[in-house]
Amino acid sequence: MAEKFDGQSRSRKREKAPEVSVAVSPRLKREEIVAKVNELVVPLCDSEGMELVFVEYQREPSGNILRIYIDKPGGVSLQDCTVISRQLSDLLDIHLDANVNYHLEVSSPGCNRPLGKFSDYIRFKGHQARIKICPSMDGQKSFTGLLSGVTQEAVTILIGDKTVEIPYSSITRARLVNYNGDI
Repeated sequence: MAEKFDGQSRSRKREKAPEVSVAVSPRLKREEIVAKVNELVVPLCDSEGMELVFVEYQREPSGNILRIYIDKPGGVSLQDCTVISRQLSDLLDIHLDANVNYHLEVSSPGCNRPLGKFSDYIRFKGHQARIKICPSMDGQKSFTGLLSGVTQEAVTILIGDKTVEIPYSSITRARLVNYNGDI
């Protein structure tokens, strides 16, 4: 189960927090917000000896959620999530436009670890994954199988005895299935 820290509290800035200047317009698209947050959180995670796994910004019943997944060898603790959440909260207050509303969550990736970087597909070759795509391929938008390879343009997944090549540009969401947490 993923550990979470509700990042509503504010605290003093830590000296390790990176100084990054990011200009944000009032009406950003989801992808632009995620890209701007990535610019802020990658150096922060690096300075704390952690890996940024994935950033998602989405609408949920409780409002807009900005969810940051972090990891490190041996797994992350609640304290790790707290440290990143507090520092990132300060950075977002400074660098993200006040018109961008969100509730910040910092979490471990859990057993259904998101795959967000091209290198993740290489790193987790041989693991079970669920991949969603748009547009559909042969009427299918969701694939679950064993990651078996990558090229510059596609991810190959083994579903039973059938190999399916999925264009990387078509992937809208991908996660490992029941991953045991070894990185």
